[in-house]
Amino acid sequence: MALFANLLRVSMALLLAAGSLAAFAQADDCRNRGQLDNLYCDENKDLVADTPKDPKRLKNPSTLVFTYTPVEDPAVYENAFKPFLDHLGKCTGKRVVYYSVNSNAAEIEAMRAGRLHVGGFSTGPTGFAVNLAGAIPFAVKGYEKDFQGYNLLMVVKKDSPYQKLGDLKGRKVAHTSPSSNSGHLAPQVLFPPEGLAPDKDYKVLFSGGHGQSVKGVESGDYDAAPVASDVFYRMSGRGEIKADDFRIIYKSPVFPTSSFAYAHDLHPDLVKTMTKCFYDYRFPEDMKKTFGGADRFFPITYQKDWEVVRKIAEGTGTPFNRAAYEKETAREEAARKKALEAKKK
Repeated sequence: MALFANLLRVSMALLLAAGSLAAFAQADDCRNRGQLDNLYCDENKDLVADTPKDPKRLKNPSTLVFTYTPVEDPAVYENAFKPFLDHLGKCTGKRVVYYSVNSNAAEIEAMRAGRLHVGGFSTGPTGFAVNLAGAIPFAVKGYEKDFQGYNLLMVVKKDSPYQKLGDLKGRKVAHTSPSSNSGHLAPQVLFPPEGLAPDKDYKVLFSGGHGQSVKGVESGDYDAAPVASDVFYRMSGRGEIKADDFRIIYKSPVFPTSSFAYAHDLHPDLVKTMTKCFYDYRFPEDMKKTFGGADRFFPITYQKDWEVVRKIAEGTGTPFNRAAYEKETAREEAARKKALEAKKK
């Protein structure tokens, strides 16, 4: 065991050294990086990583690895996306596999390490994926003329006494995870003007995910929880909860839903084929039902469509950079472990 631990430490050190050398090489000829990590460059200033100039660094894998943000049970989404992944395989002529992740951090690190080629990232973590993993958002779920949005909802039990945000001072309020837009970041900006300041008027408790927050309110473990409307209504549609058992005491303006993004170093020919496969696909009825009526992947850009999300992140002192990511990842991991321990009891 000790030998294995030593080998692991050496391997990690070599990986970090290799990454540092690659970053140094890029730093020499990169004229603009913005908020991107040193591994990436943004000379056209569109806020996402440029395609590598060196053809040797471009990837055209025989197997495409896909995943979707772990806002609920990953098995739910593996089944939901199966028809699309079958289509993607036929459309690209490649084998496509679903890679389950148990946290936003795990998904981001998988793309940064080259293990993940394309996938869906939650609205908030999309910014970290762009800056730290070289993710290029290109689509969200949507309709013919617009993309699908969602709202931040503050939910309480219907038979509870809480009618407005101010009634929750001193109560048990569950946020989802530290990097979540609707589950943590947006409440810090949107709730204080409504008379409720997180970490001041109540101690923030992390549930580990939107589904866990909703179920925690249902069971009485929490008095209230800010959650994404699309997750809440999907859970209701699947029969996991009864929407009538809850009361919504706050509803935010619309945010974009989770982004679909590919790794910046995929070969441009593969990117062109793959994104067309996404845009041309029409969801079957079961998939439409799962995703709130959305019937396709709608084109977006990170620069334009994630502007409101970036403003919220910066307004909460959580810009999408390495320092904030490491801090939030540590908090997220602690919250995840605590939630798992609570389940065992």
